[in-house]
Amino acid sequence: MEYSAAMYELPVENTDGSVLISFDRLREDQLGSLDSSVPLTASLVVLWCDRECLMVFNRYRQAWELPGGMLDPGESPREAAVRELAEESGQRADSLDLAGVAKIRVAPDDRLEYLAIYRGQLDSPQPFTPNDEMSEAVWWNPTAPLTDLFPIDAALAYLCP
Repeated sequence: MEYSAAMYELPVENTDGSVLISFDRLREDQLGSLDSSVPLTASLVVLWCDRECLMVFNRYRQAWELPGGMLDPGESPREAAVRELAEESGQRADSLDLAGVAKIRVAPDDRLEYLAIYRGQLDSPQPFTPNDEMSEAVWWNPTAPLTDLFPIDAALAYLCP
């Protein structure tokens, strides 16, 4: 199966029932303008090397996903993105830019959350070492299928070239 823009018309639903409702391109100084009734809980990283995007395999979810995770108390979305990228993949991007904010409905309790989506480019990837959370990493070509890839993560990669 070849991936195309039509596959990523929103909303996009994951196999776990979570739904990507919207993606809005914002600058970092606009994060304060988000709807305050919806918490910004996590940061994800769309990291490119040539035309391939980094995906990590989550041992617990048994799925490929973008590196990222929850903001620690007092941590900025950017700090969380940098930390999670290093913890989950061993990669350190020279720079990360805020690509935008995703609004998701998280299953199974249907709560709404914002995710800060950062984009970066890497010229020389570091070798991956499995860790407690991630068992594998792959540089994924978005024109090729990847079994067990969460559709939301694929859509976000496509939206943040």
